Amino acid sequence: MKHLILGTAGHIDHGKTSLVKALTGTDTDRLKEEKERGITIELGFAHLELPGDIQFGIVDVPGHERFVRAMVAGVGGMDVVMLVIAADEGIMPQTREHLEICQLLGVKKGLVALTKCDMVDEEWLQLVTEEVGDYLAGSFLEEAAIIPVSSRTNHGLDDLKSALELLASEVQEKSADGSFRLPVDRVFSVPGFGAVVTGTLLSGEIATGEEVEVLPSGLTSRVRSVQSHGQTTENGAAGQRLAVNLQGADHNQLCRGDVVVPRGVFRATRTVDARIDYLASAPRELKHRATLRLHSATYEVSAQVILLDRSSLAPGESAFVQLRLKTPVLLLPGDNFIVRSYSPQITVGGGTVIDPAPPRRRRRSAQALELLHSLDQGEDTDKLLLLTQASLLSGLTLEELVLRSGLSEKKIESPLAGLLSKGLIVQALRKPRMFLAGEAFATLKSLLTTGLEKYLQANPLKEGIGKEELKAQIPQRSDVRFFEALLSALQKEQKIIVDRDLIKIPGHRASAAVDQAAVLAKLEGALQQAGTEPPSIKVLGELVRCNDKAVLEHLILLHRENRAVKVTADLFYAPQPLQSIQERLVAFLKENEEITPPQFRELTGLSRKFMIPLLGYFDQEKITLRIGDKRVLRKR
Repeated sequence: MKHLILGTAGHIDHGKTSLVKALTGTDTDRLKEEKERGITIELGFAHLELPGDIQFGIVDVPGHERFVRAMVAGVGGMDVVMLVIAADEGIMPQTREHLEICQLLGVKKGLVALTKCDMVDEEWLQLVTEEVGDYLAGSFLEEAAIIPVSSRTNHGLDDLKSALELLASEVQEKSADGSFRLPVDRVFSVPGFGAVVTGTLLSGEIATGEEVEVLPSGLTSRVRSVQSHGQTTENGAAGQRLAVNLQGADHNQLCRGDVVVPRGVFRATRTVDARIDYLASAPRELKHRATLRLHSATYEVSAQVILLDRSSLAPGESAFVQLRLKTPVLLLPGDNFIVRSYSPQITVGGGTVIDPAPPRRRRRSAQALELLHSLDQGEDTDKLLLLTQASLLSGLTLEELVLRSGLSEKKIESPLAGLLSKGLIVQALRKPRMFLAGEAFATLKSLLTTGLEKYLQANPLKEGIGKEELKAQIPQRSDVRFFEALLSALQKEQKIIVDRDLIKIPGHRASAAVDQAAVLAKLEGALQQAGTEPPSIKVLGELVRCNDKAVLEHLILLHRENRAVKVTADLFYAPQPLQSIQERLVAFLKENEEITPPQFRELTGLSRKFMIPLLGYFDQEKITLRIGDKRVLRKR
């Protein structure tokens, strides 16, 4: 079955609700006040089944200017609009405003129901029909059918149903791709079941048992049951009017304007980039930083308008803007909205969301305007590339690319694969998937190699830099998690060598400057002179007038040149005395098979300060093997 949403529009008392009742048998005025006053105050709902497996969910909207907010909440999910105009009155103020709202919110198809035709003569009906046709010229209803009907006599209802059936064949159902979004237009409580929300499912599918999140509050719940037009179903599809029972939720925590979405997929925003179309009928120009009321889906929020390329916007003009919202709401790329002024309270424009999570834009920036133009009009590949480039060194996760491009995860993979294969985008992380523009990745690689080169110039005695020290070269505005991907790329390019925790430059060898040669010579001589009990780092530092760090660097260089032996991190021997100790130990073990620490001390005459590190060193060098508290000669 094809599921579509049919919405009414038109001036108060032009017979919208009566026409819906005549078509469906349902009185959509459910409130006591509505019945007493004879006007629609809130959204009303019905459904209409037509031949060809077509089911229309009908949203009946209020016609009074005081209830435009409720009317807008009903337009958001419309596929087809039925503009209702009374034959005895013709075009009225809310006829005009409702038509503008439908056009701004992206409604593409519809027809005109010329109601109360039984109250006028044929000549007058012909005049009104011509007036309506002239008025609709240039609008999306320019070629729409204009059908005279009477809810009292049922005249024209069959023609109206036939026209709706024809329209249904021309309209595409909402996409079931991607995650579901259910903007809430009504909340109530059912005894024994709890909170129920209703709305038009804009995308995806929602199923019983689904874990959901209500934005912007972040309330989490689970779907207990789903109904469509009073019938319980296991799941609801895009384009259907649904009632969803939320398990464990309090209806007092929910309200019109909330959006039910899958848990953890979307996030509300307080800033969006958009294109705004300012109506030619607006009473005055729109100033930079003006505040308007933004309506989209089923909510209303105060929005400050930041004009990005001018100081004011004249009626009839369009521009790129950044909207800064007073409270967070859920907006996605491609979402339509309208804006209304506070005084007078009229619709002055509308537009389309381009980027729902932008940075603060610099006004009159050619780069920002180019990006917005591409996001608005460009190909999918261009959108992904420009968004990633605009993230500079920070990069974007796959989820952010999906959110900001408006593409589903399924549709994003093909253009993304093309960009990756060309090197225009680099996947810098696997979990979560995170991407950098090729230029940004090259910049980070350059920062690392430059940092490594500078470090080795400042530390000529070192062969390389520690991983953690090099990682610090990644700027704070970037992400240190990119480090491993950067190292891997630099290794493939043979620009670095990774030796455990040390990063080296191929072909580089540590060397002492001329003025350091004397220091090395003094240290080497001190170790040789001390024999089997070499001086501490502090004593050696006093000898050569260097701090502990500099002494260690020089000793490590002696070790690399085989002019000293590193026993522990702060104990170095001259090669000859250490070789002498080793020879005595090996000879003892060959004769006695094993040796204990006291025996080793008696053999060498060394104090515990040297004896314990040396025993550990000989184990490490695989000369001896420790068994309990004894050592034996390791078999070679």
